[in-house]
Amino acid sequence: MLVRHMKTHTGEKPHSCEVCGYSCSEKSMLMRHMKTHTGEKPHSCEVCGYSCSEKSMLVRHMKTHTGEKPHSCKVCGYSCSEKSMLMRHMKTHTGEKPHSCEVCGYSCSRKSTLVRHMKTHYGGKQHTCEVCKYTCSEKYKFLRHMKMHAEKKLHSCEVCGYSCSEKYKLMRHMRTHTGEKPHTCEVCGYSFSEKATLVRHMRTHTGEKRHSCELCAYSCYEKSMLMRHMKTHTEEKSHACKVRGYSFSGKLKLVKHMRTHTGDRPHTCELCGYSCSGKSKLLRHMRTHTGEKPHTCEVCGYSCSERSMLVRHMRTHTGEKRHSCELCGYSCYEKSMLVRHMTSHTSEKPHTCEVCGHSFSLKSSLVRHIRTHTGEKPHTCDVCGYSCFRKSDLIRHMKTRLLTHLPCQIAMSYMEIIMIQIAIMEFVNSFIEKSVTRNPVNIIIRTMEKPYSCEVCEYTCSKKSDLVRHVRIHTGEKPHSCKVCGYACSQKSDLVKHIRTHTGVKPHSCEVCGYSCIEKSNLHRHMRTHTGEKPHSCELCGHTCSKKSDLVRHIRIHTGEKPHTCEVCGYSCSTRSSLIAHMRTHTGEKPHSCEECEYTYLKKSDLVRHVRTHIGEKPHSCEVCGYACFQKSDLVKHIRTHTGVKPHCCEICGYSCIEKSNLLRHMRTHTGEKPHSCEVCGYSCSKNSDLVRHIRTHTGEKPHSCEVCGYSCSTISSLIAHMRTHTWP
Repeated sequence: MLVRHMKTHTGEKPHSCEVCGYSCSEKSMLMRHMKTHTGEKPHSCEVCGYSCSEKSMLVRHMKTHTGEKPHSCKVCGYSCSEKSMLMRHMKTHTGEKPHSCEVCGYSCSRKSTLVRHMKTHYGGKQHTCEVCKYTCSEKYKFLRHMKMHAEKKLHSCEVCGYSCSEKYKLMRHMRTHTGEKPHTCEVCGYSFSEKATLVRHMRTHTGEKRHSCELCAYSCYEKSMLMRHMKTHTEEKSHACKVRGYSFSGKLKLVKHMRTHTGDRPHTCELCGYSCSGKSKLLRHMRTHTGEKPHTCEVCGYSCSERSMLVRHMRTHTGEKRHSCELCGYSCYEKSMLVRHMTSHTSEKPHTCEVCGHSFSLKSSLVRHIRTHTGEKPHTCDVCGYSCFRKSDLIRHMKTRLLTHLPCQIAMSYMEIIMIQIAIMEFVNSFIEKSVTRNPVNIIIRTMEKPYSCEVCEYTCSKKSDLVRHVRIHTGEKPHSCKVCGYACSQKSDLVKHIRTHTGVKPHSCEVCGYSCIEKSNLHRHMRTHTGEKPHSCELCGHTCSKKSDLVRHIRIHTGEKPHTCEVCGYSCSTRSSLIAHMRTHTGEKPHSCEECEYTYLKKSDLVRHVRTHIGEKPHSCEVCGYACFQKSDLVKHIRTHTGVKPHCCEICGYSCIEKSNLLRHMRTHTGEKPHSCEVCGYSCSKNSDLVRHIRTHTGEKPHSCEVCGYSCSTISSLIAHMRTHTWP
């Protein structure tokens, strides 16, 4: 024993490996080392078939089956299977860090941690494989790599050809084909294919975090997680991208990043040819074919293909909204929703169209906008071939127009029509169900069941929240109020929209022309001005329109309904806007004024026509003679001069004329009515123009003058007679 001990001082290593040059002080150590080249593993586990080269390793392995942990911490009760592990654990209580870096003074409790830290200074990879030129910085990694060359792979998979050196590895691999998960968690019932995975999972229940950071008290379940965390302190990023210069702490991250440059997508779906860069993405994609939804909600039975979707769905039950806006208090379920919301405050629009320069706050909005240039309409109705830019437009089309695709000549009973409507709704909902894969919060209720009913009016709905909002119609409760002006409403969504009238935020914008508005429904109606879609049609005359409210007003033309009545004079009309305009005749209010001449009008349409007299715009022109005018009504009257149509006729003498105003003046010749009177002398007449000419006899105004001699007169007829004195010989 003394001879062996002395070699630790002299450094003598007389025994060396002929394969790799490894040297050691004792022959027994060399014999153990040679087994790494020969692959000899004489010691095997009778329980699971695990084999190893040394007996001590088998002893340690057997403790994983027996669960024996003879070494325990007297401070916190932590127990482990090996004494060395307990010694390392005790350093977390004593704070002892015996290993320190001579370069920067960094200290740690483990020698292996110091070795890894030293590599951040010299950055060397001193271990190189002579077979494949693989290099690494740590010896244990190098030895593990060398086993890949030395091992004989006696066990192979009959399904995919995978081969390995040990039987227990093949057993684990076969579970990937059979789907067997023999290891089950007793707490939550979750099952795993490997025991090690179950052990790690159990720590999520016990809260055990065996591995802790010596610098910042960070703790975690797995050693690999701690190693990754340590790189945040050392800022070690040894893996660098040669294309862009990005550096990463792990090689796997670099491999994934490089695929963004090479476009490499090694994982391919055998069914549809879909390819992706990550194996996890392919696994998720395969569920779209198999329909597998392994994650189920215990509250309502909702199932989904991804765990993250279930987590988001559970928030609809708990009401948890983890992400909130610091500016306006808006809260939401997902971080991505908050990011989109923040753009409404910053007005940041980082995504710009290269064709027209229009910018957007979301990349998805830019993608949809590009389709207005390319003309691409990727969403198509399978029934009638209707295509559109957005999926939401197609869903609306399927709901509102699908029934019109049925052959109307078929005679059907009432029950047959109801059954067809139910079938249509199931078809639409199945289409929506296929569309909704990412956001379970927005999933539409797919059943016809409406278990909640109003006790006052028999209103029924599928959600309790809808019933609560409906009841407020009867109670008049308005729990949501504006802090700025005191406005109160029954729904929170109405308050959010109202607040935008104060802030000026218009989050919904048109991708074609840049029009923005407060409500999404307004944007949908606006988009129809570009697409020309008119989904609402009149059953009596076939008239179509883009808004439902326009159709309601149009129907009143057929029914003669005039629901809006003036409280002053009893005048009634079919639209509220007409009543508002009529009320101004009583109040004298003229809110629309011209900026050029300060002329005021009751209606905005009158102001628009008046402004054309200043700018000279004449948008309405005659196709026969080219005559142009400001108003469409003037063009209609002008066309009658070509057609000879005189629709207005006197019932007394048969006189007919083009304009209704002319007929009104003519009727005064029969009635003797003279509504226009002079305030100076009491003279009265039937025409306003006659009164204007009469007033000039009192004022002496002579607005018409001769350009030849300067003669002026009060009427244009007198000027015409005067001009003849210049033209006669």
